[in-house]
Amino acid sequence: MTRRLKVAHIITRLDLGGAQQNTLYCCEHHDRKKYEVILICGEGGRLDEGARWIKDCRKYFLSELKHPLSPFWDLLALRRLTEILKLEQVDIVHTHSSKAGILGRFAAKRAGVPLILHTIHGWGFYPGQFPPLKWFYQALERWAAGFTKTLIAVSEENKQAGLKARIGTPGQYEVIHSGVDPKRYALDGAAASQAREKFKTRNRPTVLVLSNFKKQKSPLDVVAVAEALAPQIPNVLFLWAGDGPLMGEVEKRLEAGNLKGHFDLLGWRDEIGELLAASDVLLLTSIYEGLPRVVLQAMAAGKPVVATAVSGTPEAVEEGVTGFLSAPHDAAGMAESLRRILADPKLALKLGRAGKARLKGTFQIGPMLKAIEKVYARAARQ
Repeated sequence: MTRRLKVAHIITRLDLGGAQQNTLYCCEHHDRKKYEVILICGEGGRLDEGARWIKDCRKYFLSELKHPLSPFWDLLALRRLTEILKLEQVDIVHTHSSKAGILGRFAAKRAGVPLILHTIHGWGFYPGQFPPLKWFYQALERWAAGFTKTLIAVSEENKQAGLKARIGTPGQYEVIHSGVDPKRYALDGAAASQAREKFKTRNRPTVLVLSNFKKQKSPLDVVAVAEALAPQIPNVLFLWAGDGPLMGEVEKRLEAGNLKGHFDLLGWRDEIGELLAASDVLLLTSIYEGLPRVVLQAMAAGKPVVATAVSGTPEAVEEGVTGFLSAPHDAAGMAESLRRILADPKLALKLGRAGKARLKGTFQIGPMLKAIEKVYARAARQ
C-alpha cells in the first residue's frame, strides 16, 4: 500500500474570509486515502471553532502566530513552526496568506520539508502602498520564492503582478481560481421570500455589501456610493455584513451625511445565502484583491455584481454581462451601475443568470481542490 503524504496547511489566522474558508475546505476534504492532513494557524480567529470540528486532521493553534509585523513574535512563531514540522515529518507544506506564507515557508526550509507550496490569495503589496514597505514585502516574496516549488495564484492577474515584481519564474506558477460551493448560495423561492422578511427588504431596492471595514475594502467608498445613489433612489437600502477598524469612521460619515436610514450595519454574519437572497445586487469597493469570494457567492445566487476592476475580479465579473466594473474610488460610476440595475429588474435578472452560468471549473470549490491535489501529485512525482 502506498504511504499517504503528510500535508500541512499553514495560515496566519482563521478570520472570516475566502482564503481561510478555502483552506478549511481543503483540510476537511482532502482525499484521506492519499493525504494525512495537518492545520497550523494563529489562534483567536472567528473560524477556529469550525476548524476544531474537522475530522481526521491534527490542529495546532499558535499564540505566537499573529497578523501584525512583530520581530519578537515572528521569531517565536518561526521557531514553533519549525519544531512542529520537524516533529510531524511533513512531506508537503502549503502556506496561505502573506505572513504565514513567509514564516511557514522559511520554517519548512529549516525543517527540511521536501515540497513547499504557497497560495497567493492576493499579494501583501498593492498600488499606492508606502514605497519602502512595498519594496520590503516584494523583497521578502522574492526571497521565499527561491525555495518554493509551486506558487498557486488564485487569479491570472496575481500571477502577472508577481512576475512583474520579479517574484519566482513563470514555470513556478499555477493559476487555480478560488472556488465556492454554488449549492450553498442558491435559495429557492420560499427561502428567498423568508430572507426578505427576515432582513426587512421586501419592496425595497437593496444593495448587499459583504466586506470588512479595513483599508483594502475601502469602506468609505461604500458611503460615497450611497451619497450619490440615495438622491436618485430615495428608498434604497444597503445591507452591510462585516466589521473592522474603520467602522467608527463609517458611522461618523453616515451620521454627517444623514444616511443612517439607508444602512443596516449587521456585523459579522454567517447566513450569506440568505443575505444574497434578500438583496438585489452585490457591491464591492476593494482597492486590491486576490479573487474575491463574495463575487463568486453572488454569481452562485444569481445576483449581479458591481465592483472595482482590481486583481482577479475582472476574471469573474464580465463587464456588461454578469455585472459592471469601475475604477477604484469611482463612487459616481458605481452608483450609476447600481441605479441601472435597481431600476431595471429585467436587466438584473439577465446579469444574474449570466453570472450563474459563468460559475464553472475552478470557480467551484470541488474542482478547485482536485486541481490543487494534481499539483501535489505532480510535485511529488518530480
